[in-house]
Amino acid sequence: MGGMSPLSAALLPGTERALLHRIAVAQAEGRAPSLVGGVVREGEPVWVGARTCVDGHAADGLTQYRIGSITKVFTAVLVMRLRDEGLIGLDDPLEKHLPGTGVGEVTIAQLLGHSAGLAAETPAPWWERTPGTDRPELADVLGERPLVHPTGRLHHYSNPGYTLLGSLIEAVRGVSWAQALRTEILEPLGLDRTTTEPVAPAAGGWAVHPWADVMLPEPAQDLGLMTAAGQLWSTVADLQRFAVFLAEGDDRVLRHSSVEEMRVPSVPPAAGDPAGGYGLGLQLLRKDGRTFFGHTGSLPGFVACLWVSAEDGLAAVCLANATSGPLVGAVAADLLQIVAEAEPRIPEPWKPLPAAEVDQELLALTGPWYWGTYPYGLRIGADRSVSLEPLKGAGRRASFRALPDGGWIGLDGYYQGETLRVVRRPDGSVSHLDLGSFVFTREPYEQGDAVPGGVDQAGWRGL
Repeated sequence: MGGMSPLSAALLPGTERALLHRIAVAQAEGRAPSLVGGVVREGEPVWVGARTCVDGHAADGLTQYRIGSITKVFTAVLVMRLRDEGLIGLDDPLEKHLPGTGVGEVTIAQLLGHSAGLAAETPAPWWERTPGTDRPELADVLGERPLVHPTGRLHHYSNPGYTLLGSLIEAVRGVSWAQALRTEILEPLGLDRTTTEPVAPAAGGWAVHPWADVMLPEPAQDLGLMTAAGQLWSTVADLQRFAVFLAEGDDRVLRHSSVEEMRVPSVPPAAGDPAGGYGLGLQLLRKDGRTFFGHTGSLPGFVACLWVSAEDGLAAVCLANATSGPLVGAVAADLLQIVAEAEPRIPEPWKPLPAAEVDQELLALTGPWYWGTYPYGLRIGADRSVSLEPLKGAGRRASFRALPDGGWIGLDGYYQGETLRVVRRPDGSVSHLDLGSFVFTREPYEQGDAVPGGVDQAGWRGL
């Protein structure tokens, strides 16, 4: 999302009024005791607004709300830290590090992306409204039939799956999940209002009657083993800072490439949810041409949402203290889109590459190349990166990162993970580009070029 610049200062008054109007409508129509929203632009919080039904008392960006399953993102970051440190592998079976769970060979990646086939919930009674002491062991969380789908075949959201990840963190770290969270994420990022138990000022959780304007307090249970799936309390201000981390990374917690990896879809979206998807601990949403990542959350008495659009340099948070009613996921997306459409991101000025990065051999590779008869253009970027773009029609566009050996690795699309390399003739001149066995030549089917299958000796001809 980038550092703040003069162009990313305070929002325009008209934009702020549109944001306030959106959360006012959400609080009124959703019949929430209180609702708070916040926006981040280019790495800086630029707006917080609140609506409440209590005269003389307004919730604000420092008021705690329970954030439910947004907790899962914190758990996923802790797991990714273990991976980056070489203590676990994402493809490791859980049993390698946490034996005796009874869930077979499900992998850590499958647990992160909800494709392990585990049940969505624990056995009765409903874990969100009962104390964690009712489920003192993992066997109590998993029940007698923990797997309800074939492992790795489809997305099936699982709260017990994140309980297993919380226990994995404790087993590998040798400390409690809460202690690992505090020392590895909360303290480095300055999230001092994110806690496992409420710390005043904190909103009370309420159930609002669906057919009458009356309310009932909801219990706030300590979830015990389910803590890693949904225990946390936080504020708009803290979640705004956390959103910046999810967009940019922070080497004190998790490098940028690893938080980017968390956004990559791990399995296809669930049936009936073509706009959604799930990465490694992050929900994904495609809405009105924009791609959001983040997470929603709910527990009795509370609903929450955090969405980030890296392309727009924006993030939005919405929290409310009602069991149901305000559609905070839609509200957070709307807050983000209001700013994106009213005040579109101003691009950085174009500037040439630094002189030290201009490589004449690399520069000579730019321009048109042909895969068969399909024309592509090769462009170079910063840090010796390159991109291949079709010059007409639909084609396989891709970006590539330079490798130490002189080749490149694909970063997206069809060629993600595939290797691009320059193949030279004995005299050192460039013969062709090899991309995962595909040959790109300077001319289409030129005689003498290294075209698989050869070229007809008669050459090009008419009818």
